[in-house]
Amino acid sequence: MSSTRLSTRARLAACTALALSAGMLLATPASADEPSPRPGAEKSAPAFTPPPVLERPTAGAPRAGAAATTGVGASPQLSDFDGDGYSDAIFRAWDGNLYTNTPTSEGPFLGETSEPVKDVIPIGNQDGDVSGPEVLTLSAHGVLALYADATPTYASYAWQGGGWNIYNKVIAPGDVNDDGRADLLARDHGGNLYLYYATGNRYAPFSARVKVGGGWNMYDQLLGIGDNNGDGWADVLARDPAGTLWFYAGQGDKKAPFAGRKALGGGWNAYNQIFPVGDDNHDGNGEMIARDQQGTLWYYTGRGNGTFAGRVKLGDVGGWKGVTQFGGAGNIPVTGDKDGIAARDKAGTLFWYGPTNTGRLGDRAQYSDIGGWAGYTYTYLSTLNPDGSSDIAAIFRGGLYVEGEYIGGGWDVYNALAGPGDLSGDGKGDLLARDKSGVLYLYRGNGSGTGFASRIKVGSGWNAYNKIVGAGDHTGDGRADIVARAPGGDLYLYAGTGNATTPFTGREKIGAGWHIYSHLVAPGDLNADGKGDLLGVASNGEVFSYLNTAPKKFSPRTRIGTGFGIYNSMS
Repeated sequence: MSSTRLSTRARLAACTALALSAGMLLATPASADEPSPRPGAEKSAPAFTPPPVLERPTAGAPRAGAAATTGVGASPQLSDFDGDGYSDAIFRAWDGNLYTNTPTSEGPFLGETSEPVKDVIPIGNQDGDVSGPEVLTLSAHGVLALYADATPTYASYAWQGGGWNIYNKVIAPGDVNDDGRADLLARDHGGNLYLYYATGNRYAPFSARVKVGGGWNMYDQLLGIGDNNGDGWADVLARDPAGTLWFYAGQGDKKAPFAGRKALGGGWNAYNQIFPVGDDNHDGNGEMIARDQQGTLWYYTGRGNGTFAGRVKLGDVGGWKGVTQFGGAGNIPVTGDKDGIAARDKAGTLFWYGPTNTGRLGDRAQYSDIGGWAGYTYTYLSTLNPDGSSDIAAIFRGGLYVEGEYIGGGWDVYNALAGPGDLSGDGKGDLLARDKSGVLYLYRGNGSGTGFASRIKVGSGWNAYNKIVGAGDHTGDGRADIVARAPGGDLYLYAGTGNATTPFTGREKIGAGWHIYSHLVAPGDLNADGKGDLLGVASNGEVFSYLNTAPKKFSPRTRIGTGFGIYNSMS
């Protein structure tokens, strides 16, 4: 994630600010005496050091007696960036950049990007030339971009298309229709699966979509595997929240490209991401890698009958926890929803705890001057701009500030703020505000963190809750949701709809007894599985994690720290 400055200098007379009056955006000049929170410090994540080149056990070592499958859809190498005949890993790290994992990789792939990539989909050589493969990237705003002739460090931009935020997962299974090119599958928020056939034209890479079927929202991981049953057709794997892995065999039928599912076994919820790596031993069957909650990689060799051999550990324990999204991984990708928590001690000093992708919080870092935030009302938000890093909002003397920049006045009518992410379906972070009479309003963000559209009334009666939090997806559909706690301790889920005028479905009770926590916090995705998690802090300072096991469920609590009783506010 990129460094984010908790800048608090007010705009002076030469600047222009936006005043928010009765929910409307009104342009008013700023003045030199505008109030502002005090100067702060920088929040920066630990530097990312790419792991050593991944040594896979079967790469380059065909098994005795193995006969390679010759069908056109047989396990294409979707990400062979260095031309050695084997797929290479590509991933987004916690600094927001893409990296490849080859002996010649140097620095970020595609260089520093202004808008962090949300997901990366290796898709192989699409146009049959002798250059490198193509790579798809997906932004938080729903832009799918094709980069051609990829090397370990670079690829050239060729095409992009918008509107892909209607989907919560996009994968490349391999060749589905017998033309030798890898095709594309996309699942929408309602669970419908669509197939986009590859055209071979890098400037218009996909044909119009064809609906494959519905009900695919029963899975929390969806990935392509190439061919793993020896018939030459690309296959698909899907994992349900209970941990069962399912195999869908390709069958070469354009009207029904996949056969009925077959269970491969349980226990796969031990992993937060599962991703394919092509045919490592050149026997025609696809291999895959799974990462556990500690950040360790496990390797599975395809047997050619739709199943996999027993797992083999790769590299050091925890060596890959710094990766937030592997290319081709099956989870719903997340970026910018939230990157940990901000906590203020009784002296008024603000601290930051970042995520570790392991279900725990990282070491704390001082986030402000000593005592600099005493007396201020603040909320740590899912990102409002395209930098992929959370933002902090503060209300001071009625004015709203985001990352220290003055947004407008009149915000002292509100007693609670929440920034759960994109509630309107446009890929931009939004803001919720509750007034003192209990009416909740939605402010649609402009995508840059500098202003909001006119407020939309969500509903009344929200003063029934003493805490409203949210950071990302709590239901497993890829949409931002919120949870609200009643004083008696009952916890309610409000599932997001992606529609700004009616942003939530009716409430659903998901728990009781949450009054035992003095602080309830939505930290974002703590274990990089694509789901928003929760934290509860008891009065004795113990902090407990509740990892999301969507849909609408959380794991039993796990104590992940002590000493948090020193804080009088956490968000």
